[in-house]
Amino acid sequence: MLSKLKKLKDSLSKTRDNLFGKIASVVTGRRLDDELLDDLEEVLLKSDIGLAATESIIEKLRESAGREKVTESDDVIALLQKDISEILSYNKQEIAPDSSAQPVVWLITGVNGSGKTTTVGKLANYFRKDGKKVMIAACDTFRAAAVEQLEIWSQRSGVDIIRAHTGADPASIAFDAATSAKTKNMDILLVDTAGRLHTKSNLMEELKKIRRVAEKVVPSEQIKSILVIDGNTGQNALSQVKVFREAVGCDGLIISKLDGTAKGGVMVAIAKELAVPVEFVGIGEGIDDIQKFDASAYAEALFNA
Repeated sequence: MLSKLKKLKDSLSKTRDNLFGKIASVVTGRRLDDELLDDLEEVLLKSDIGLAATESIIEKLRESAGREKVTESDDVIALLQKDISEILSYNKQEIAPDSSAQPVVWLITGVNGSGKTTTVGKLANYFRKDGKKVMIAACDTFRAAAVEQLEIWSQRSGVDIIRAHTGADPASIAFDAATSAKTKNMDILLVDTAGRLHTKSNLMEELKKIRRVAEKVVPSEQIKSILVIDGNTGQNALSQVKVFREAVGCDGLIISKLDGTAKGGVMVAIAKELAVPVEFVGIGEGIDDIQKFDASAYAEALFNA
């Protein structure tokens, strides 16, 4: 079985080629000076790192170079890796379920096609293997195959599911599921919601309703809004986070489909500009292809094959 770091490195191969490959080509054989810093700035901006993070990285690199007399390319790359790891570690909080509050409700949100239903299935399996009592609420009642798809995931992961017929009221299902999860002393309830464009206010209102009815059963502090973002989204991810955070909050992110994208650098931009922690990353299609996010491991995977 591949180690976690090896699987992460394999999944980030496209992003690594896009980021580290370009950095290496710019840095190799050159000494650190203003011209090199300008070239590095351009590479970072084109790799979805974002303006705020790029400016911070370049400034810290300039300061470190002066203070530590860094001039060689290997040392420059090591400093870049360290800075990116520190940005990704910023504002990290632990929101995984624990025994002190039952149940914790994860309201899984995101735009159409972001991979929410698959992510819910993987999370259910992850938490069950971690010894947690898990329940799924199938609140995507508008997509014809969503409930059936989620039921298959629940069977594969061996967890309970609360579902209703296609077209049923999602908020009603969320209420029933929260009540059942509380009665059965579940550790975590994963609520799968329908995909919605973040520009559609009526659909965002539906999300607010789902949260409101869940709060009738479970204290609000035990309800966490988790936004799933497709790794291919790039800089548009920033606007998604802002809109969903305004509507129902955003306590954490899950970045899906990292194995198929060259735009994984956007996680750095999100961490720097919005200070929303990444909780998990999706690194493949299998039920075990989800990992708890580790900033240092992610930075390591970006810079080393």
